[in-house]
Amino acid sequence: MPIRILEILPSSPAAKAGIHPGESLVSINGEPVLDEIDYQSLIQHSHLEVTLTDDRGLERTVSIAKSSWEPLGICLDESVVMKPRSCRNHCMFCFIDQMPKGMRRTLYVKDDDWRLSLMMGNYVTLTNVDDTEFVRILQRKASPLFISVHATDPEIRIRLLRNPNAGNILERLKALKNHGLQFHAQVVLCPGINDGSVLRRTIEDLADLWPSAVSLAIVPVGMTRFRDGLADIPAVDPAMAAELIGIVESYQQQYLQRFGSRFVFLSDEFYCLCGKELPAETDYEDYPQIENGVGMIRQLEQECMDAWQDLSDDLPKVSPERETVHIIIPTGVSACPHIRRIVNRFAPGWVHAEVMPVVNRFFGERITVTGLIVGADLIHALQNRSFDRVLISGNMLRENTDRFLDDVTLDQVRRAVNKPVVVVDNNGESLIRALYCMEVHHE
Repeated sequence: MPIRILEILPSSPAAKAGIHPGESLVSINGEPVLDEIDYQSLIQHSHLEVTLTDDRGLERTVSIAKSSWEPLGICLDESVVMKPRSCRNHCMFCFIDQMPKGMRRTLYVKDDDWRLSLMMGNYVTLTNVDDTEFVRILQRKASPLFISVHATDPEIRIRLLRNPNAGNILERLKALKNHGLQFHAQVVLCPGINDGSVLRRTIEDLADLWPSAVSLAIVPVGMTRFRDGLADIPAVDPAMAAELIGIVESYQQQYLQRFGSRFVFLSDEFYCLCGKELPAETDYEDYPQIENGVGMIRQLEQECMDAWQDLSDDLPKVSPERETVHIIIPTGVSACPHIRRIVNRFAPGWVHAEVMPVVNRFFGERITVTGLIVGADLIHALQNRSFDRVLISGNMLRENTDRFLDDVTLDQVRRAVNKPVVVVDNNGESLIRALYCMEVHHE
């Protein structure tokens, strides 16, 4: 259906051609415009035949000449056509299926939209993309995409996603490569299902698609205590994590020789699980899988080092408040030793910085990451403690809000502990400033 035009940018080619807000965009150069993806792709020409319709259904076509790089100047109403497409899988490891009832509705939304993958880096499975839509992906040069592969073995992938349409992933990834498109991949590791020889096959199949396959992240399955009626999946244990690190490091050396890239990376959780030292900062290359928790801790440490050097002349030499400031830094259980090491390295001598692991009572103790700490558990961990202020990571809060996953607000936490609670963005400069009791600049 035609997409309504909300705004025309002043002095743009569209404005000069007499296109008006309120009209609807039908096609460009004879090709239908289904969404923003089509629009951005089709305007990359120097001559455009733009077909429009008004609110009476009358069509007209205007010719526009412009530089190929020049924006057309149309702002579209994407409220309907860009509504996220829902997931059609029933993944045996789906985290949303493990959420308790009664939380806010947005937490139960399962999107699986390749357009959001292109624009925002969301991981998608491509199982809700039919052949016609997949051709559109190829035609529109949608690259890079972020694809949840999990296994290249068709039967295993169908079993994992519990979707009979999930088995053709390797065929589609090869098509992306044949059309010059790139993608990043991920594997959620479920012990006994897609580990062992299945995982080796997946790594090797994807490596064979390099450089179209840019990188692969492996992350451990996350399981809450709300799993009644769901598949029984063992947790990744320390011995398994240590063994996997050895396997992946062997692949990394092979691929570094072949490609000049390590290609396959493990999330930080595997190293935290078995207490093994994190890879060096350079081993993460350009952090292609940072959103998957691959290299977050090492990057934070490097950012702290850079910020400490850059801010050295401005950092207070003595406490701006009193002789000693007692700061508590709550963190997930898995990352606690690494965050404690970083904080001990950079905290000034007049700050007593205590890194405190928070046991996840809400989701269950097998959930150990900082980003899933809820407000109620934070309050429980801080009760009856003596301190001057709390520093919490911004990734505990829903983006652009002051709410934790359990809908407890930041103000509720502050009132409960009756002390300042400072939100620190997940970067080194913000942490250094907070440790030195300086103003924290939020991104």
